Amino acid sequence: MRHDYILKLLESNERLDGRKLDEFRKIEILTNNIKRAEGSARVKVGKTDVIVGIKMDIGEPYPDVPDEGMLRSGAEFSPIASEEFDPGKPGEDAIELARVVDRGIRESHCIDLEKLCLKPGEKVWTVFVDVHIINHDGNLIDASSLASIIALKNTKMPTIEDDKVNREMLKEKLPLNHIPITITVGKINDKLILDPTKEEEQVLDSKLTISIMEDGKVCSMQKSGNKGFSEEDSKKMIDLAVKKSEEIRKLL
Repeated sequence: MRHDYILKLLESNERLDGRKLDEFRKIEILTNNIKRAEGSARVKVGKTDVIVGIKMDIGEPYPDVPDEGMLRSGAEFSPIASEEFDPGKPGEDAIELARVVDRGIRESHCIDLEKLCLKPGEKVWTVFVDVHIINHDGNLIDASSLASIIALKNTKMPTIEDDKVNREMLKEKLPLNHIPITITVGKINDKLILDPTKEEEQVLDSKLTISIMEDGKVCSMQKSGNKGFSEEDSKKMIDLAVKKSEEIRKLL
């Protein structure tokens, strides 16, 4: 069976596509490819293909942070991306993906939300991060997070004229404080792997998604999978993610 063959290869530190356990597939990046968005990016990691669009609009701030702009993230899993995706409202996987992407951006204080306040308690900019999966061949979280950060980095803010948003005049860049990089480490038996394909994800025991700041500090983590892992495993996974984040950051 395919499942057993993947496990047998991993025992010898080998993978179906010939990569090393800590090696990503080829990453391709395209920017500003959605004309009607304030910022956008398309990221391909192997056959996994994700596109992110950024839209901005004026809204009312949350009561507990009246002088800060807002961030809202969503994800759409189109049926054309995988036979696993059904049409209609976002399922649990799409909701989880959006939350993990959102957490990496939010907990790193990536966006300077205070600079998005127009009138405290009444009017602020809202940043919408919309993730669309074009093709699913594994590691959607890392691909979506990378595309989101690149899209934010290339976002230009609309102007306001007579209390209306003018999207024809995009001038100032979105104010950013940090650029987090998100890396997911998968665990299969005693092996740790990066950038699992869709087939490899089906044999994972568990995985840990880690968002890392420029200085190597961790700003958020998300564990998924049915099996747990030891404190020693956690440290190894974090160390591996931090090391790989330095490599991925160079692409920016």
